[in-house]
Amino acid sequence: MLEIQKDKGATDEIYPAAVLPIIFSVIASESKGVYRHGCKRGAPKPIEDRWREVQTLLFSVDEINKNPDLLPNITLGYHVYDYCGDPRLAIGSVLQILSGPGNMVPNYSCGDEREIAGFIGGRSTGTSLPIAQLLGIYGYTQISYSLIDPVLKDQVWYPYHFSTGPDDYIQHVAIAELLEHLGWTWVIILAAGDERSERESKNLRNEITKHGACVDLTGTLTDTNTRTLERIQKSTAEVGILCGEQFRSPLFLVEKIFKEKTLVVPATWIPGYISPLFNRSLIFKEVFFVFDNLEFEDYVMSIKEDMLLEDLLTVASACLTHDKEKDAIFMKVYGFTLRNCSSLKLRQRHDGRSYRVYTAVYGLAHAEHDMLSLSGQYCNKQVHKNIHRNQTLKSQCSASCPPGYRKVPQNGAPSCCYDCASCSEGEVSNLTDMENCVKCPDYKWPNHAKTLCLEKPSEFLSYDRDPLTLIFNVITLVLFLISLSMLGIFILFRDTPVVKANNRNLSFILLVSIKLSFLSVFLFLGHPVDITCMLRQTSFAITFSTSVSCVLSKTIMVCIAFKASKPGSSWRKWIGPKVANYIAFVCSVIQIVISVIWLVISAPFAEENIHSKPGIIIIQCNEGSVVAFYIVLSYMGLLASVSFIVAFLARTLPDSFNEAKYIT
Repeated sequence: MLEIQKDKGATDEIYPAAVLPIIFSVIASESKGVYRHGCKRGAPKPIEDRWREVQTLLFSVDEINKNPDLLPNITLGYHVYDYCGDPRLAIGSVLQILSGPGNMVPNYSCGDEREIAGFIGGRSTGTSLPIAQLLGIYGYTQISYSLIDPVLKDQVWYPYHFSTGPDDYIQHVAIAELLEHLGWTWVIILAAGDERSERESKNLRNEITKHGACVDLTGTLTDTNTRTLERIQKSTAEVGILCGEQFRSPLFLVEKIFKEKTLVVPATWIPGYISPLFNRSLIFKEVFFVFDNLEFEDYVMSIKEDMLLEDLLTVASACLTHDKEKDAIFMKVYGFTLRNCSSLKLRQRHDGRSYRVYTAVYGLAHAEHDMLSLSGQYCNKQVHKNIHRNQTLKSQCSASCPPGYRKVPQNGAPSCCYDCASCSEGEVSNLTDMENCVKCPDYKWPNHAKTLCLEKPSEFLSYDRDPLTLIFNVITLVLFLISLSMLGIFILFRDTPVVKANNRNLSFILLVSIKLSFLSVFLFLGHPVDITCMLRQTSFAITFSTSVSCVLSKTIMVCIAFKASKPGSSWRKWIGPKVANYIAFVCSVIQIVISVIWLVISAPFAEENIHSKPGIIIIQCNEGSVVAFYIVLSYMGLLASVSFIVAFLARTLPDSFNEAKYIT
C-alpha cells in the first residue's frame, strides 16, 4: 500500500507508504522504511517475489524524483508497511497512515499537518476490498495490483478504487472452457464460507452451465461442515474446483477427500503453497508482463545485503547467514537444512507483479501531476442520485412516454400528468416524453416501433419478386408461340389456293402484328424507365390497331365481294387487293400519327408514387398527356366498333368467309 503525503513548506515533499505482505513471522526486522506490526503465528512463509515488488516501488519513486517534468518542485518519499497477508493488519496499517506517526487514533491525524493523495495496495482481492471500503469513507484514491474482484468495479460504491490487474472472473470463463475441452461434464465446486466465495461460486456455476457441463454440488468447506464433506465423499464427480481465495484451516480435509480426485485450483490461491499438497491438480496461474527494465535490474543488483534480504534468503532459499544462532532458530522453526548460497538468484528473479506495481506508482504520480495542473476551485465529479436497491429513485405523476409515443395532456390535470399515445401513421418520436411526433420525409416511413424513419421500399412488377410477372411471362410466351406457329403454317402453305384466297399479304401482316402485340406485354413488366414508359402504350396501340385494321379490311372486302357478285352491281369497281391494303394502311397510319403527336407534345415518363399506398413507393409510368392517352384508346375503340358493325352486316355470309365473327 502506497501512501502519498504532501507536506506544506518551502519545498513540497510527498511521502509514500506501502503495506505489502513481504515480511515473515519469526524474526522482526526493520529496514529501508519497512515497518512491521508483529505478524501472527500461522502467516505464510515469505516469498521472494514480494521483495522485488518492494524494490520496484522504491525504484519507481526514485525514477519519478529524477524526472523534472513529471512532478516539478515535488519530492517523493515512501513508507512501507507489512500486513503479513492478514486483511485486519492491512486495515490497521491504513488507519496508522491516516493517523500519522505515533499511536494510531482512528478518524484523527495526530502528526504534522499533511495531505494524503492516495494509496497503492493490496496484493490480493481479499485485502483490496476492505481497504477500498475504508478508503471510500474518507475519499482517498486506491490503486491495487491484484486480480480485480468484480464488486470493486462498481463505481457507485467504490468510486476511488482503481487497479492494474485483470478481472477475477476471467479465470471462471477459462475454467469452464477447460472443462468443455476435456469433456468433464460432472464437477464439484468447493468454496469458503464467506460472501466473496459465495459470489464467485455462483458466477462459476453459471459459466460452467453455459458451456454444457453440470455441477453436482456447490459446497462450503469448514471444519464443522460435516454434511458437505459427506456429500463430497459420496459424489460420483471426479473433478473438484476450488473457488475464492485459499482457506487454510480445513485444508487437510481437502487433501484427504480429493486424494483420488482431480482438483482445479484458481489463480487466487498461492501455487507454491498448493502444489506440494495436491497431486493430479490443475493450477491456474496469472499471466504477467515481464518487467524488463535494464535500469531496474542495475538498481536491484546494486542493493547492499541487509537484515531484510538476509532473513528472506534464509527462509525462502534456505541460505546460511553470518549469525549461527539465527540459523539454528530458522532450521528449528521451518524444519529445513540451510546451505551456502548468494542473493544473485533472488535479485535476478522476474515477477510479473513488479510491472503492475511500477504501473500503479506511475499512475498515481501522473494523477498527482494532473491534479496540480488543474485551475479553479472545484473539480468535476460524477453525481449519483439517491440510490435504492441500485436503482435511481423516481417520483413522477405519470410514467415516461417511451420513444414511439407522445404525451397527451389529461383534462383538468397538472402538466406533469399525461397519457401516452402512439405516434400517428407516418410519424416518429425518438426521445422520451416528446410533446409531438415528427412526420417522416416523403420518401421515408417509420419502423415498427415508430422510433426511426426508414427508406420506403419500392414496388413494381419485378421479374424476380412478383409471381404475377411470372404468370404474365408464361401466358405471353405461350400465345406468342401459337401466333408464331400459325405464321409458319401460312408461310409454308403460302402458294396454296386457300391462303391466296384469304388475302395472303394481309394475313401475314395480321399475324405479325398479333405477335408484336403479345411481345409489348414485356414493356409493362420490370422496373419502369422513361423509354419503356414511352413505348409501352404506343407500341401496343400501333400493333393492336394494325391487327384490327387488317381484320376490318378483310371483312369489308368479303362484304364487297358478295355484293359485287350480283349482276350490274356498282361494287365491282372496289374489288381488288389494293383497296384492302389501302384500308389497312390508312387505319394503321392514323394510330401512328396520334402516337407520334402524343410523344412529341407530352411523352409518358417514369415516376415514384408515394401517396397511393402508405409506406411504399410505387414506381409507375405517368402517361404525360391524359388527353392523348384517351384519344389513343378511343381510336382503338372506334376500330373495334366499326369491326363489330361490319361483322354484324356479314353475319349472313357463309362461315368460311366470315372471319369477323370471332371479334363478336
